[in-house]
Amino acid sequence: MLDDAKVAARIPVADLDRARAFYADKLGLHPVAERPGGLLYRCGGGEFALFLSGGAASGTHTQLAWEVDDIEAVVADLRARGVVFEEYPGMSTVDGIAEVGGNYPHKGTGERAVWFRDSEGNLLGIGQPV
Repeated sequence: MLDDAKVAARIPVADLDRARAFYADKLGLHPVAERPGGLLYRCGGGEFALFLSGGAASGTHTQLAWEVDDIEAVVADLRARGVVFEEYPGMSTVDGIAEVGGNYPHKGTGERAVWFRDSEGNLLGIGQPV
């Protein structure tokens, strides 16, 4: 049953207006639908929603990630928009991009990846399979 169902991420935010501005200004994304307390975004074949929440994600793990074909171009564009990428001790990077071995089932043998936080402290990632 669930293997035929569409899956989508839900990301908690404390301030919906601040989050909307971050996703528009920094990521170039605009909601395709909205309701009081929530914004829906579509990217490629997937979707995610930001929802107003009194709780907060821990921010200690990737909550949402995009898979791209040219990570250097995406990172350059986002940096120009003011996105600051995370650095992690023990993980070597080139221009902020980490080489991650195949730690989960995925096409290829691993990925090149970056991580950043949104305006609400949610940890987001971008990866390019290798």
